[in-house]
Amino acid sequence: MPEPFKIKSVETMTLPNAEERKKAIEEAGFNTFLLKSNDCYVDLLTDSGTNAMSDKQWAGLMVGDEAYAGSKNFYHLQETVKEYFGFKHIIPTHQGRGAENILSSLTIKDGDWVPGNMYFTTTRFHQERNGANFRDVICDAAHDPSREDVLFKGNVDLKKFQDLIDEVGADKIPYICLAVTVNLAGGQPVSMQNIKEVSELAHKNGILVMYDATRCVENAYFIKDLEEGYADVSIKDIVHEMFSYGDGCTMSGKKDCITNIGGFLCVNDDDLYLRATAMVVQFEGMPSYGGLAGRDMEAMAIGIKEAMNYDYISHRVNQIRYLGEKLAAGGVPMVKPYGGHAIFLDAKQFLPHLDQEEFPAQALASAIYVESGVRTMERGIISAGRDAVTGENHKPKLETVRLTIPRRVYTYAHLDYVADTIIDLYEKRDTIKGLEWVYEPSCLRFFTGRFKQK
Repeated sequence: MPEPFKIKSVETMTLPNAEERKKAIEEAGFNTFLLKSNDCYVDLLTDSGTNAMSDKQWAGLMVGDEAYAGSKNFYHLQETVKEYFGFKHIIPTHQGRGAENILSSLTIKDGDWVPGNMYFTTTRFHQERNGANFRDVICDAAHDPSREDVLFKGNVDLKKFQDLIDEVGADKIPYICLAVTVNLAGGQPVSMQNIKEVSELAHKNGILVMYDATRCVENAYFIKDLEEGYADVSIKDIVHEMFSYGDGCTMSGKKDCITNIGGFLCVNDDDLYLRATAMVVQFEGMPSYGGLAGRDMEAMAIGIKEAMNYDYISHRVNQIRYLGEKLAAGGVPMVKPYGGHAIFLDAKQFLPHLDQEEFPAQALASAIYVESGVRTMERGIISAGRDAVTGENHKPKLETVRLTIPRRVYTYAHLDYVADTIIDLYEKRDTIKGLEWVYEPSCLRFFTGRFKQK
């Protein structure tokens, strides 16, 4: 189906020529994060804050109550989150990692363990910064990009979770971080059945269930589309049921709230809420704004409601499927099944002549830009970082390039261009060279690291 919206305002796009693109990537140290936005044609770096807001959201900006405390927009956001998510307390933050910081700081003790269905970069950073060890408890199929037969590759392997409990003791596990969907697995969903089973095992052992709710609407769509018994259930009701089995969540409003900035932390526990409000005052702002303007909270409240519309989320997921199917027709290797927010190219299969220590995903993302002006990002050994104890590179089984589709921004014609140029590049893939470090930051190195060709 075509886009379920009309275009009211446009932003002009310009494609730099080949020489300009080559110069730009060299000046950026072969790191697509360091490219200038004006040098990018179709920008698929991320779907975080790159959304197109609706007319209703823009209208909402005009009723922003910029009071320092007790803004009416906070109460609108609070009411909306309680209705759609069901959690008792909400604390706004400037974006999702602000919520991750608060949760990790308040719940983790040195030497604790935090299990999760695959790591996410900033989430694991905050957990480890506060003294925790991360343990991946996702199902094995999530690490195999070719496995198409597993529909819910984001599911937690309950045996892995139980083994960790037996190994370290439940008192050493403050919470399990349950991502819905799982970004680095390829945007893979978690089934409602698995959510229930994780909740039962965690709560039986006194362990909290804290969601990474960033793409919860996408997860709800997959449950409706794929899981028995949910075909006739609304997205809103599926989201509400998902969260009914947990104790809170971190949320980046820059994704499934369809805004350009913002996030929040939700909790049910009264004591944890009070401690969180004390911390948010130190690092974010008042508990009723958390580093956000009133107008941004209003846009987020409206965006939550719009995201639950089936036509909206169906179009979003089907844009990803469209791009995936077009690339697949050209023989391009990808993570399958296709996820909810991005296509993940399999860089190991795309560039089999490069060793993982030659950073194939980073090299491929750079080559895609030079070929087409399309900005993508690495999700592999660079994003995985180094072991905090040994200093050795983490070597994830998935070495991918993420083509992330912003919400309500690009048309199918843009996706045709992306697919056609990547297919062209795939046919001359042997020409792509590996990379080596020029500058490596001490943490979250994928954001600001710099490279050169070998």
